[in-house]
Amino acid sequence: MAMNSRLDVPLERTGSAFFIFGDSSVDPGNNNYINTIPENRADYEPYGQNGFFPKPTGRFSDGRVIVDFIAEYAKLPIIPPFLQPSVDYAKGVNFASGGAGILSETNHGLVIDLQTQLKSFEEVQKTLAEKLGDEEAQRVISGAVYFFGIGSNDYMGGYLGNPKMQQRYNPEQYVGMVIGNLTNAVQLLYQKGGRKFGFLSLPPLGCLPALRALNPKPKKPNDEEAGGCFEEALALALAHNNALDAMLKTLHYMLKDFKYCNSNLYDWLHHIINNPTNYGFKDGLNACCGTGPYGGIFTCGGRKNIKDYQLCDNPQDHVWWDSLHPTERIHQLFANTLWSGPSSSVAPYNLQDLFLDRQITIGDIVDHNPQSQY
Repeated sequence: MAMNSRLDVPLERTGSAFFIFGDSSVDPGNNNYINTIPENRADYEPYGQNGFFPKPTGRFSDGRVIVDFIAEYAKLPIIPPFLQPSVDYAKGVNFASGGAGILSETNHGLVIDLQTQLKSFEEVQKTLAEKLGDEEAQRVISGAVYFFGIGSNDYMGGYLGNPKMQQRYNPEQYVGMVIGNLTNAVQLLYQKGGRKFGFLSLPPLGCLPALRALNPKPKKPNDEEAGGCFEEALALALAHNNALDAMLKTLHYMLKDFKYCNSNLYDWLHHIINNPTNYGFKDGLNACCGTGPYGGIFTCGGRKNIKDYQLCDNPQDHVWWDSLHPTERIHQLFANTLWSGPSSSVAPYNLQDLFLDRQITIGDIVDHNPQSQY
C-alpha cells in the first residue's frame, strides 16, 4: 500500500491563501457560534484534550484536524473559523460546520450547509476587495487553495438515516445528486477565480464505530473483519468516491488552468483499521471516547442524550477518537500523504504542488487513477 507517513514534512513558504469548506472532519469551531444540538458541537472536554490548544476549540478530535497540519506545512497560521470575531481573511478562512452536508436538506436548520458556506465566501471576497483593493484581492482569490472535506453526513444521516430519501432516490440517483451539487460548488468558486482545489474523499463510512454498532448484519463465523462493517454505508462511500474522481477528471478537461489534488482515503484508512499495529496503533475498531459496542454510541463529553461515556488512557493508540471521528494522529498521517505523497497515493497534484504552483505533465493526469493505487 503506497502512502506517505513521514512526520517530518519540510516547510516551505507558499504565499497561497487557504479556504476550507466542509463538515466535522475539518470544522475548527464554527458551530460554537450557531444554535445547534450538542452532537454538532465539540467545544467541551474531553475534545482537544491533548493540550495543543489551551482549551476545547470545537474540533471533533483530541487535538488538531487535517487542515491544521496542512496550514502548518504551507507555513500559514492556523486557519480560523469564519464565524470567529475579528478574523483576518488574507491568509484564508475555514467555513466548515460539524454535521453539514453537500445537500442543504442534510441536518437542515442545525448546521451551516455548503450553499451557506459558499455565500460566506462571497462575503469574504467582498471584504478582501474593500481592504486590499480589487486587483490584490483577486490575486489572493486566484492564488488560493480551496479544500473540501464534506459528504459523509449526506450518506449517513441524509440517506441511510432517512427512509423518505431512500424511497425517493435509489443509491445511484442519490450519489448523482450529491456529486452534482458538489460540482456546482466547485464551478462557482472557479467562476470567482479559484483554480487550485483539494478534496478529502470519503472514508470507509461503514467501519466507523457508530456504523459498526448499527450494523444490521451480525459478524459471520469466518469473517476476518471483527465486528463487521456496515456494507450499505461502504458501498455509498465507494460510489461517491468513484463519482468524485470522474467529476474531477471531467472538470480538468473542461476548465482552463483547473488543478486538483485527490486521494483515496477509503482504502488508506481501511488498511490502517485492519492492520493498526503496522502504523503504531493498537486498536482500529473501538472509539477512544464513547460507550456501547465499539464505543459506537456517540456520547463523548456527556453533553448528549446519553450522559455516560468511557475515555481511553491513550488516544494515540486508537484510530478512532469518538464514535464518528478519527484521532489527531490519523489526521496528521493523512495530511502528510495529501501534502507530499507520491503520485501513486495522491494525484494528479499533491497539495504541496498546488501551494507551490508546481507543474505536472498531461500524462500524469491521464495515467493516474487514485482509486486503484492502494
